[in-house]
Amino acid sequence: MSLEFSILFAFGAMLCWGLGDFLIQKCVRKIGNIESLAYIGIIGIIILTPLIFMDLKLLNSLSNLLVLLLLGIITFLAAVLDFQALMVGKLSVIEIIFEIELPITIVLAFIFFKETFSLIQILLMILIFLGVILMAVESGYFKKHLKSLEKGVFLGFLSAIGMAFVNFFTAVSSKNVSALMAVWFPWLIFTIICLFYIIYKKTFSKFVDNGIKFRWIVLSMGIFDTLAWLFYALAVSQKELGIVTSITESYPAIALFLGVFSIKKELNGINI
Repeated sequence: MSLEFSILFAFGAMLCWGLGDFLIQKCVRKIGNIESLAYIGIIGIIILTPLIFMDLKLLNSLSNLLVLLLLGIITFLAAVLDFQALMVGKLSVIEIIFEIELPITIVLAFIFFKETFSLIQILLMILIFLGVILMAVESGYFKKHLKSLEKGVFLGFLSAIGMAFVNFFTAVSSKNVSALMAVWFPWLIFTIICLFYIIYKKTFSKFVDNGIKFRWIVLSMGIFDTLAWLFYALAVSQKELGIVTSITESYPAIALFLGVFSIKKELNGINI
C-alpha cells in the first residue's frame, strides 16, 4: 500500500468516525448502548466476512489469536464507556473529551513502536488537538459544562483512555496479523459478549424490534463505524500510529457540525 493510500484511508476514517459518532448518540438514546454496540458488530461482521477468508489461516498462530482476543475485550469495554458517555452527555462536550485519546496514543506509539516525530509533525499534532478543543471552548459551552462536571464527562475521560489502547492494539494487530482481521475478529468477540448480555437480560425480542423500528439509523451507524475502523486499520498497517491518529482526530468537528445543523438545534446552550 502506498503512502498516499494510507493518508487517504486516515482521512476516510476521520470522516466516517464523525458521521458514526453522530449516529451512535442518536442510536444509544433510542435502543441502549450494549444494543447499539451489538448492531455495529453484527453489521460489521456481515460486511467484512466475505473479505477475510484468505486471512483465517492467520488464526492458527497462538500469538495472533491472543492479541486479537485482547483487542476484542478492550474494544468492548472502551466502546461501552464511549456509548454510555454519548448517551448521557452532550455531543459538543463529550466529543471534545474524546480528544484526550490523541496524546495517549502518541505516547503509546513512542514507547512501544519507537515512533519519533519531526518538529513540524509535533506542531501539526498540537494544532489539530488544540483546534478541535477551541471549537467548543470559543462558545463557552464546553467550559461551562466541564466546570459543572456535566453528565458523561468522567465516562468520556475513561473512554478516551480506553480508545487510545484500542488504537494501539489495532495498530499492533494490523501490522502483525492483518488489517481486516484487526477489525473482524475483535468485533466478533464483542458482538458475542453483547448478545450474551442481551439474552441474559431477556431483552432479545425488544432488541430485534428496536432494530427494525430504527433500522435506518442502526444500519447507517453500523456501516459508517465499520468503514471508519477498517480505514483506520488499513492506514496504521502501513503508516505511523501517531501520524494516522493525529489525522483522524479531527472527527469530532464533523460530529459537532452535524449536531449543529440537524434537527434545527444550536450548539450554544442546546442539548445536541
